[in-house]
Parts: sequence; structure tokens; C-alpha cells
Amino acid sequence: MATDKTIQFKIPDNHEEQMKIILQTVYNALQEKGYNPYSQIVGYILSEDPTYITTHNNARSLIRRIDRDELLAALVKNYLDESR
Repeated sequence: MATDKTIQFKIPDNHEEQMKIILQTVYNALQEKGYNPYSQIVGYILSEDPTYITTHNNARSLIRRIDRDELLAALVKNYLDESR
């Protein structure tokens, strides 16, 4: 059944702070292991394949706690907020 109503996507406020902490931890772990953190995180986001993320400092387990849809929404929001 097709509808022309727009569906709203809302991220709870506390999730953004949790995602930021997790992403920073994952970023640091990837950097410590000599990986390009940006490339590895993008690979994970696009594929949802956790092997893009190191197990160092529990980073792989942490990144899997983040809902990818929420993460993408937060990234777009922050990118657009900073570009204004």
C-alpha cells in the first residue's frame, strides 16, 4: 500500500552522546593498531561487516552496539549543522 506521507526518523538525544563516545573509542583503537580509522569505519557502515573494526580495546564489540541507521542520521545531522 503506497502512501505519500513522510515517515519521521527520530534519534533519542542520549543516543547521540553514546554513539560519539563509542565512535571515539573505536577510532582510537583503529589508530593505535595502524589502520586508517575513517576508511575502516566507513567500510563497516557500508557493509555492516564487523571485521573492518579491530578487536583491540573491545572496539568491534562496541561498534556493534550502534544502530547503523541512527549513526548515519547523526553523522548527516552533525555534518549539516557544522556546514552552516
